[in-house]
Amino acid sequence: MEYELDDDPARIQPDVVWEWLSTEAYWGRQRTRADLDTQIAGAWRVVGAYRSDTGEQVGFARAVSDGVAVAYLADVFVIEPHRAHALGTRMVQLMIDDGPGSHFRWILFTSDAHGLYERFGFAPPDATAMVRPAR
Repeated sequence: MEYELDDDPARIQPDVVWEWLSTEAYWGRQRTRADLDTQIAGAWRVVGAYRSDTGEQVGFARAVSDGVAVAYLADVFVIEPHRAHALGTRMVQLMIDDGPGSHFRWILFTSDAHGLYERFGFAPPDATAMVRPAR
C-alpha cells in the first residue's frame, strides 16, 4: 500500500482524528469534539498521512508554535493497520525537520514513544525546563 503525507490543513479529516483520539489515545480522551476542532483550527501546522489509493487519512500530527522560536508537537498517531510503514517517522520528519520550524526548540510529552522521538534529537529536559502539570 502506498501513502502520501501532506501539511495542507484543508485535507485533514476531523472525523478520523476525533475517532482515534477519543477512543485510542491515552492523552486525548478527556477532550470534547469541540475542543479538538478548536485545536485543529488553531494549530500552527498539521500533517496528515493518507492512503494514496483512497485518500483515507491514516495518521496525524499537530503543532502549536509562536512561529519564531518554539513549537509543541502533539497528537501524533498512526491508525493500527497502517503502522510498520514508517508513517510516524515520516510525519515527524515533515513536521519538525522538513518544515518551517526546523530551527525551533521543540517540546513534546509522551509516555510510550521515546524511541521515535529520540531519533529526532528529543531528550529529557535540561535544567532550564519547568512544567506546570494540568489541574
